[in-house]
Amino acid sequence: MREARFRDNFWSTDLTSTVGYDNIVQHLNDGRKNCKEFEDFLKERAIIEEKYGKELINLSKKKPCGQTELNTLKRSLDVFKQQVDNVGQSHIQLAQTLREEAKKMEDFREKQKLHRKKIELIMEAIHKNRNLQYKKTMEAKRLYEQRCRDKDEAEQAVHRNANLVTQKQQEKLFLKLAQTKSALEDSDRGYQQNIAALEKIREEWQKEHIKACEFFETQECERINYFRNALWLHANQLSQDCVQNDEKYEDIRKSLEMCSIEKDIEFFVNLRKTGSLAPAPVVYENYYNTQRNATPARSQAPVPISRRAPLPTPTSGPDDPDYVTVDGYSLIHH
Repeated sequence: MREARFRDNFWSTDLTSTVGYDNIVQHLNDGRKNCKEFEDFLKERAIIEEKYGKELINLSKKKPCGQTELNTLKRSLDVFKQQVDNVGQSHIQLAQTLREEAKKMEDFREKQKLHRKKIELIMEAIHKNRNLQYKKTMEAKRLYEQRCRDKDEAEQAVHRNANLVTQKQQEKLFLKLAQTKSALEDSDRGYQQNIAALEKIREEWQKEHIKACEFFETQECERINYFRNALWLHANQLSQDCVQNDEKYEDIRKSLEMCSIEKDIEFFVNLRKTGSLAPAPVVYENYYNTQRNATPARSQAPVPISRRAPLPTPTSGPDDPDYVTVDGYSLIHH
C-alpha cells in the first residue's frame, strides 16, 4: 500500500485555488487547538488534585479519628492518619507534575506555531504574487484576444471594401489594418511575457508548495507523536500515583496486622482497673428487728464485793441436824 503524503494529495487544477493548502493549514490549526485543550485539561486536573490533596491533609490533621483509642489500635490509627496525610502530599506533588507537563505542551505548541509562521508568510507572499501575475496574464490575454478580433475586423473591412471605396478610403482601411496588426503584435508580446512570468512564478510556487507540504507533514507527525507520548506519560503518572498510594495503604494494613485485641484489652485493664472484689448482696432487714437491736440494754452497776473473813465451818450439836458439805453444797440431814 502506497504511503499517503501531503505533497501528493493537496493540489487543485485551478491555479489560483488554495483549497489544498487551506485544508492542511486548517488541520494544523485544529491540531494546535487540540494540544491547547489537553494543556487546559492538565491544568484543571492539577487544580483538582491540589484541592483534594489539601483537603486530605486538613482532614488528617484536624478531624478526630479514634483519638481515645489505646495501645496497638492507637498506633494503627496514628499510622492511618499519617498515611492519609502522605496521600494528600502525593496528590499535591502530582498537581505540580501536571502543571509542568502542561507547560511543556504549551512550549511545544508555541514552538511549532513559530516555525509554521515562517512558512505561512512565505506561502502567503507567493500566493499573492502568483494570483497577481495570473490576473495580469488574464488581462494580457483578454487584450491580446481583443487585438486579434480588431485585426480580423480590419482585414475583413479591407477585403469587403476593396472595390467599393475610393483610393483615399482604401488607404485609411490599410492604415487601420496596419495599426491593428501592430497593436496585436504588442499585445501578443505582452501576453507571452506575462505567460512566461506566470510560469516562472508557478514553478516557484509549486516548489514552495511541495516544501510547505513536507514541512507541515513533518510537523504534524511530531505533534501526533508528542501528543500521544504526553497522554501515555499522563496515564503512567496517574498509575504511578496509585501504586505509591497503595504502598501507603499497605503500611496501614501492616500496622493493622500488628494490632492485638488481647493486648489492647489487657492494656486497658491494667491502666483503668478499680478492683477485683464485687460488692456483697444486699439482704432484707426487718425494721422492728433493726429498731430492737438498735435499743441499748440497761447496764447494772456491779455490786461491790465486800471483803470479809470466811465463815466458820458449822458444827452440829447433839440435838441439831447434821450438815454435810459436798463440793461446796451443804446438805442438811434430819
